[in-house]
Order: sequence, then structure tokens, then C-alpha cells
Amino acid sequence: MARRRPILVAVRLTPDESADWRAKAKAAGVPLSALVRRAMARTRIWTVPAAEVERERTRQVSRIGNNLNQIARWANTHKGAVEAIEVIGHLIAVKRALAALARFENRDRDAP
Repeated sequence: MARRRPILVAVRLTPDESADWRAKAKAAGVPLSALVRRAMARTRIWTVPAAEVERERTRQVSRIGNNLNQIARWANTHKGAVEAIEVIGHLIAVKRALAALARFENRDRDAP
């Protein structure tokens, strides 16, 4: 049996927005209200601290990507066995940076 939902929330939309939302609900095979409830359930609220955490995470991922590009460029230029040891050392550093970033992300998720 469907759960009764007695509260109505009004939202102002343009006719195009309304048509778009209704088309999405139809494509999903659900009523518009169910689609909106699902979308709101997945919506993350961005507080100032959370936005700063996300900016820092993005900066770190960008730095790691830049390091990987430099390592790839270097590896394509210097293909000797001795140089491979240096590449492995850099890759280990990248692995550690990714692990640190994962801990940072998990800490953020666990926070209230």
C-alpha cells in the first residue's frame, strides 16, 4: 500500500521547465512527485565548509593528474631500465597521494 503524503510543496516553473520535468518523469516511469522526491533525496547541501573541502579535493586531484602527465612524458622520453626505477618511485608517491586523498574524502563523509 502506498504511503499517504498529505503535504503539498509548490514550485514555480516556466512552461519549458514543467514540460522537461514531466518528460523526465514519464521516461523514468514514475509520477512527477516521485521523481522530485528522488532528486531531492540525492541532493547534497553545500555548506561553506563542505564547499571548501570539495575545492581542496579538486585541487589535490588536479595536482595528482599533473604529476601523472609529467611522469608519462618523462617515461616516453627515457625508456631505460635504470629510469624505470625512478618512474616506479614517482608512481608510489602518486599512490600515496591518492590514498591520502581517499582518507580525506572518507573523513569528510563520516563527519556529521
